[in-house]
Amino acid sequence: MATRSLAIASPLVEVRAVSHSYGRTGTGQVLDNVDLTLNTNEVVGLLGRSGSGKSTLLRSIAGLILPQDGEVRFVPGDDGAEPSVAMVFQTFALFPWLTVLQNVELGLEAQRVPAEERRTRALAAIDLIGLDGFENAYPKELSGGMRQRVGLARAIVVNPSLLLMDEPFSALDVLTAETLRSDLLDLWSEGRMPIKTILIVTHNIEEAVLMCDRILVFSSNPGRVAAEIKVDLPQPRDRLDPAFRQLVDDIYARMTARPAAAPAHKDGLFPGMGIAMVLPASSTNALAGLIEEVDGTPFDGRAALADLADSLQLEVDELLPMAETLQLLRFAELTGPDIKLTASARRYAQAEVDDRKAMFKQALLAHVPLAQHIRRILDERPSHDAPGRRFRDELEDFMSSEYADQTLRIVTHWGRYAEIFAYDDEDDRFSLDDPA
Repeated sequence: MATRSLAIASPLVEVRAVSHSYGRTGTGQVLDNVDLTLNTNEVVGLLGRSGSGKSTLLRSIAGLILPQDGEVRFVPGDDGAEPSVAMVFQTFALFPWLTVLQNVELGLEAQRVPAEERRTRALAAIDLIGLDGFENAYPKELSGGMRQRVGLARAIVVNPSLLLMDEPFSALDVLTAETLRSDLLDLWSEGRMPIKTILIVTHNIEEAVLMCDRILVFSSNPGRVAAEIKVDLPQPRDRLDPAFRQLVDDIYARMTARPAAAPAHKDGLFPGMGIAMVLPASSTNALAGLIEEVDGTPFDGRAALADLADSLQLEVDELLPMAETLQLLRFAELTGPDIKLTASARRYAQAEVDDRKAMFKQALLAHVPLAQHIRRILDERPSHDAPGRRFRDELEDFMSSEYADQTLRIVTHWGRYAEIFAYDDEDDRFSLDDPA
């Protein structure tokens, strides 16, 4: 970024003690006491899992959400003008009945820019992002990548100081996303856009390292800035560069690190004690597939999470919950940026279906208190059945109704696979009708 590196950085946006909750009772806390500063001439990434509050923070900065506590402050420039904001969404958000030119002009029209100036600026933005010749095309005539370019042109045409991007490449195929990332970085590094700062939300670790000068790693439930990582690698960056790979591995290690003591009654991944443990939505098929992949060639029982993500084409949001579920069940150990299968997991990889079920049942009853609890209640009742509502009510003493429902759904899936209990979805009822 030769052109950008010559400019002096200064504060553009200051976020101070921002907290936000959803729900009528305010129990669904999404952000907790978030502090950060965005400076000029930098690309900043918000990296974290789904539900960590990244998009909520982005919308708070954009003014689309008013945080319940704290402050988002824009620092006026030398001329006294307050910075302006534009946003690029994940899902294109184009009006299908308007042409490319008309979609790009929308923001200018809202600002009451005269028609002739509107057209001139919109045509220049369309040309800048590489869609010259498609001015009169409608969104349905464009590919996903071209539609996202229209969204980018619509954002930059209003000359924002801050460009907010909410997972802008996640809806695109791999090659299209790579091309658009490269083009955006070229425009940024050459100073061809009026933008002073870019803030991008992502859960793709490699994307964050490729694009960003600084990465803020978010913890989940509620969202907090868990780590701040400065990326000193020169642009353009090479994924195969050992320094690049090392940084990716370091971030995986940070994101898999467990706190020394998890709070007892908080939503999140495996917090709490006993049945209050919140479980991730990992299917038994996905878990089996992950075990088989790590057990096989070239990993032979141990794999770097970054290499595994590349091999399976998985985002960190998809891979980490599965890896941590295997750790919970004692089928794997997470050591820094690596996952290592235990001896029982390696036996599982080679076992037949019935033996796999028996091994999974043993692990589930030994290490997931909620599965133990449901089975014990069913064993003790003369009828050997119980309504699902009974267990949801118990879980809601420790967590939100959303997490209670998710946790019960996943333990139901695991328990049925292991033949620990049966479940009738229509009657919302657990029983011992089917288990061996």
